[in-house]
Formats: sequence, structure tokens, C-alpha cells
Amino acid sequence: MKTSLTTQIEESLYYYARENGAVVVEEVTMPEEQGIVDTLSCRLDNQQHFEWRCYELKVSKADFRSKAKLSFIGHYNYFVLPESLYAIVKEEIPAQIGALVYHPYLTDDLGVPGFFTTEKKPQRQTLQVNEQELLYRLITSQAREVSKAKQTARGLRVFGTKQIYQELKKRQPEYDLFGGGVNYYDRFIEETQKQTVEALKEELDATRTAYFQLEQQFLKESE
Repeated sequence: MKTSLTTQIEESLYYYARENGAVVVEEVTMPEEQGIVDTLSCRLDNQQHFEWRCYELKVSKADFRSKAKLSFIGHYNYFVLPESLYAIVKEEIPAQIGALVYHPYLTDDLGVPGFFTTEKKPQRQTLQVNEQELLYRLITSQAREVSKAKQTARGLRVFGTKQIYQELKKRQPEYDLFGGGVNYYDRFIEETQKQTVEALKEELDATRTAYFQLEQQFLKESE
């Protein structure tokens, strides 16, 4: 599961890359068994060539020092770290890898959680995978995100009962909070219905309050 900090950094990094004229997408599987990069961006340079950047997000010492494969296959590659973590691990960052440091905003009304400073510039390297294959992976990942967005916009009506049940079953470690014998589909439907009922109750209460106010105003004007 992603931490709140990871989600904030992802959202801010997406905005950062878009502001710099790049196409960007998260969690892209690399060709040639080069792992999965946390965030991949691509833009055209002054010579109209593709410029690829890979970003690996780390929010803890254990995460930074884990043995998980780092997909630094782009022309420019970065660790993306909160400020407190960068202060601890900056000497461990390889010479050719850059470092973007995340700083959260103190207010929620700026449309994005935070911003970045480049504390260490990366060295350009030759692209480590076939560019056509990489471009295809970028397009595929973008299509995945569009599909997810459309499904979210359409709500549950695009899913069959069986598919909803299967998706809930896959999330058993997260949803089985009470242990053993839980019917995930029934719980989901029950919770959805409860939310609907509560929303209708609130709407009814608001309508009654408005009616009472209008009634009192009418009686006062009739006196």
C-alpha cells in the first residue's frame, strides 16, 4: 500500500513533469526485463529527439536501501526523496543519478501538495533499452490510466456482479478486518446502501429545515 507521503510526491511529480513540457505516467514496466519505473517522462529536446527521464520515489531509509531493482534506463535518472531522507542518504546516491527533493506546501489551496528542488543534477547517459519498445510501454501505460479514469467516471455500472466480487476478493488482506468467513460482495453492497441512505437522510433533513423556515416566514408575513 502506498503511504500518504508517496501519493503526495507522485501527484506533485506529475504536475512538475507536465509543467516542464513532458508526457508523464506512473508505474511503467520497462522492456528487456528492466523492472518497473515509478514514474517515466518523455519530451522532445531542441533537436526534436525524445528525452527520457526515470524517477524512483523513496520515502524511507529501508525503501532507499532495499535490493529492489532500480529502473534507471533513461537519458536522465533521479531519486525523488523527502527533504529529511535526502539529508541522510545523499552521500549514497551514485554520481550519475540526480536527486529531486520534495517540499510540501503549508496550504491546501494551491492545487498540488508540494514542489521540488534539484539538489543533485543527473549525468546524461545513453538510453539503456530499445526506444521503440519504451515508447510502446509509455503509450500502453497511458491507455491504462485513461481506462481507469473512465471506469471511475462511469461508476460501478460498467462492472458485472461477478467482476466486482472478484475484485473485492483480491483485496482480502485489506478488507477482511474481522477475520474469517467474510462475504466481501455483501459487505460492499451493504456499505454502499448505508451511504446512500445517510445521504438521503441528510437531504431530507435539509428539505425539512428549509420548509420550516419558509413556513415560519409565511406565518409571520400573514400576521
